[in-house]
Amino acid sequence: MSQQGGSPTGHEDDWWGQLYDDSTEDTGPTTVPDSLDDRFASAAGAVNQRSGSRTPLPPQRAGTDAVEAASTFPPGLPKPPGFTVAEPQDGTPRPPRRATDPPATTPGDEQPPPYEPAAPRRPLDYVGNGPPTYAPEPTALPPADPDDLDDLVADTVLDGARYGACTLRAVSLRGDSARYRGEPRRDSLLTARFGTGEQALILVAMATGARATPGAHRAAAEACHWIGRAVGRSHASLVADIRAARRGDLKSGLHRLTDRSLGKLRATAAEQGVEPEEYAATLRCLLLPADPACRTRVFFGVGAGGLFRLRDGEWQDIEPRATDVTGEPVVGFGSPPAETAEGDRLTMDLGITTPPSPYDPAPEPSHEPFRFRASVARPGDTLLMCTGGLADPLRGEPELSAHLSGRWSDLEPPGLAAFLADVQVRVKGYADDRTAAAVWEA
Repeated sequence: MSQQGGSPTGHEDDWWGQLYDDSTEDTGPTTVPDSLDDRFASAAGAVNQRSGSRTPLPPQRAGTDAVEAASTFPPGLPKPPGFTVAEPQDGTPRPPRRATDPPATTPGDEQPPPYEPAAPRRPLDYVGNGPPTYAPEPTALPPADPDDLDDLVADTVLDGARYGACTLRAVSLRGDSARYRGEPRRDSLLTARFGTGEQALILVAMATGARATPGAHRAAAEACHWIGRAVGRSHASLVADIRAARRGDLKSGLHRLTDRSLGKLRATAAEQGVEPEEYAATLRCLLLPADPACRTRVFFGVGAGGLFRLRDGEWQDIEPRATDVTGEPVVGFGSPPAETAEGDRLTMDLGITTPPSPYDPAPEPSHEPFRFRASVARPGDTLLMCTGGLADPLRGEPELSAHLSGRWSDLEPPGLAAFLADVQVRVKGYADDRTAAAVWEA
């Protein structure tokens, strides 16, 4: 084809003339029907034939959503020409799917059931013949004095520690009777560490005030306070004696220390104008050296309670006997001789001064016998010191001792919450305050 206005180039431009010359007839109207229905039928047939065609479909353009066309048609309406419905293999027509229906699955694609966590196991409430009389949770709070709020006592005290080869758990909680009547907890608990490193000494002290007295909780707290102060001031000497296994020195010195502390309670009772029995308390203490190489555990105190040892799954009642027995000292039993062969007295300086004058005599010794025991722990042992509120049901109810032995025989000590749940398992007929300290040996 030449440029516009140019001269013809010959046979090269014949095709142009054959197409547009005057001799070529018009194509005219098509012989195929071209209505709207005809076009719909033609398009529907092309869609149905596409599945059997070997011609590949053009790829989906990026950025568009590929939605699969539905293969069903609403029932009750006439189907357009060329529309077919695929029937299932069993010959049963499938109902149309809705957007809210779950996705269809085949037998090989079954999904596992959803994970349902197991319900938490409730802690044991009581053991024995039947439920206790009182409710398991606190009911009434003790009365409070707005001018003396320091006198309030919490319902429950929980503590714990790990030093050397032992793990300590301690708890003190109000009894069911006091919780129901709105009385303060008569038991008092003190846990303290004196010193640092391997020279440290851990003291656990617990006291119980006299029953049915208005200041019982104050007397118990004061007894723990005085014994804690005396042990803290002499902790270095006590650690040295424990390491050297000087049990005679320990017993005589701790006896004097205990009498002095309880004597201060009798002095306070005289100042308040009440009888000594109305402002008195039992006292039980445990000394634990922090040195991992020293496994000597020292118990001493005055008054009722319990000292137990869990060994090889069996409870042993190792509460020292109250009577004084003469003879050679052994681990936790007997009394030392009054003096050595050289004539030296077995005494111990605990920093306690003598009375300043004959007109200020020392307080009278306690009427309760002094109890002392120094024992060497073995790996896997559990030592339990407690007041009468737990010692009495532990001795009187076999189900309680069996329950605690099963719970505490594991090598791993329980946590604070688990220990609290174990100690507060109730027994019908025992509703006093409970205070306990347990030591697990690694």
